[in-house]
Formats: sequence, structure tokens, C-alpha cells
Amino acid sequence: MVKFDDVVLARRRIRDYIYLTPLELSLSLSSGKTKVFLKLECQQRLKSFKIRGALSKVTMLSEEKKSRGILAVSSGNHGAAVSYAANIFGGIETKVFVPRGTPESKVKKISFFGAQVNTVGDSYDETHAIAMEVLEREKQTYIDPCSDVEVIAGQGTAALEILEQHPDIDTIVAPIGGGGLITGLGLAAKSIKPGVQIIGVQTRACPAMVHALRDGVCYAEYASAPSICDAVIGGVGEIPFSMAGECIDNIIEVDESTVARAVAQLMKQEKVIAEPSGALGVAAFMEQPQLFEGKNAAIVISGGNLDGKLMRELIMRE
Repeated sequence: MVKFDDVVLARRRIRDYIYLTPLELSLSLSSGKTKVFLKLECQQRLKSFKIRGALSKVTMLSEEKKSRGILAVSSGNHGAAVSYAANIFGGIETKVFVPRGTPESKVKKISFFGAQVNTVGDSYDETHAIAMEVLEREKQTYIDPCSDVEVIAGQGTAALEILEQHPDIDTIVAPIGGGGLITGLGLAAKSIKPGVQIIGVQTRACPAMVHALRDGVCYAEYASAPSICDAVIGGVGEIPFSMAGECIDNIIEVDESTVARAVAQLMKQEKVIAEPSGALGVAAFMEQPQLFEGKNAAIVISGGNLDGKLMRELIMRE
């Protein structure tokens, strides 16, 4: 289980390699006593919060584990973060497995930092299964995108920043995929400020955590309907599932059409480029604004790697 001290130590290890991302008041979402702030992890190194967890993990690897090389499975952002971290800490040999259909911009970012990209499988879960067969044969060090103590601790460092940047924040909203980000944020924020409310958001195309908590089953694999939120599809991590009850207060499911509107609104009103998964928190606000009335809410815009073709489609649609 992840502890608050793990988050504090992770911050010490990674702080020289990441940006302190802005926490900006959104004038288009705020009104009256409701204040909405955007934690712009879309402006983080590599345009994603994932660099926090990847650096936290790689900085803890022994020389023996580094010598075996690294293997990761990703829909894009985690793979780029692992490739970057492996590169700056000694050029560790790295293989990243991505599903077919992963945006080309994300694939290029992974390979730019030296990782070997393997494009296999038609879904994240299928890609993961193939990668695990390779891992069994080749014995690399596997960096899980969500179910890993050091990775979750790294993601939780964003909550430390949020509460330092604006101590009056009483609600933190973030996307849920495998659950590493939301549980890291929840653990860290509630350790500092027990009354803070943690709200996770999932697309209705893939509500894996919602169903896992409802059924009491950790769905390591979960079939997704077609979705523009490629970074949050697939199953739930075992460690995040075990932490969710104490770290998450509420989960909101949103329609894909609302996510598209959220991406467009962020571009037009805030001049912020967010990928669909990164805009889930804004989509939740758009669908259920009553949940935020009178709150000081921080919405984590978790990623900004928006594919150019999709960007044009969303702008034209809206």
C-alpha cells in the first residue's frame, strides 16, 4: 500500500526533472461563489502528468534492474514518460508496447527518447497480454502505468502542489483510467487536508473503476466501447482498486460528446490544449455543475497530447 511518506520522498527525487505546473482560475467555469481552477498538467514535461510516476519509479531502480532493461505498456503518454526517464538516467534499454491506432504523435514521442516501439493488439488489454508474454521470456523490469507504489506516489505529488498553490481548495477532480492518478492524488491530499473531496471521472465508454467498485471485483481487463479517450480505456490496477475506497469520494461518468465539447471549450475559452482524456474533469463539470456549487475546485487537466487530426475534427464538430 502507498503511504504519504512515499509521495513526499517521490517529490524529492523528481522535483528537479519536472515543471511546477500552473493552477489557474478558469473564468469561463467559475461563477459567484463557485471557483474552478485548472491544474495544467497538459503543460508538464511531455504534456502529461505521467512523467511524475515514471521518474519516481526509474529513480528507485537498482543497477541490476536497469541492466535488464525496461518494458512498458501504454496508449501513449506513459510510454513517452518511461522512455524519457530511461533516457535521462543512463540510456536504459526500453521497450514500449502500444495498441494499433495509437496517435502517431504519441508514438513519435516514445521513439524520440530512444525506446523501441512495438505496435501490437487492437486494444490496450490485448496489447498488455502480448507484452506480458515478452516479459516472461526476456525478464525486463516492468513499469506498470498505475499499479505500482512508486508510480502512484509520483502521481500524488501533483496534489502537494495543488494544496500549496491554493490551500483553500476543497475539491480535486481528475480522470480515472487504471486509477493511479486519482488514488495518488487522494492519498496525498487527504493526508494534508482530510476533508478535501476527491472526484474521479470516467467516460461512459469504459467505466471500469465504477463497475469494479460496484461489483467488488478488480477488473484487470475491461472491454471499452469506441472512445476518443484513449488514455483511460482498459482495466483497473490492483493497487488503485485496493486504495479507492479511502481515496475517492465520488466518480462521475460522462458522455463522449461532452468530452468533445470540453476539449473545444478549453481551447476556445481558456486557450488550453487538452487531449480528450485530460478534459474529463471539465466534462464532469459541464454535465453536473450542481456538484461544484460553492466549491473551490481544482480540475486536473492531465494531458495535452491532442492529435492534430482529432483536434481539427473536434473544432469543426463544435
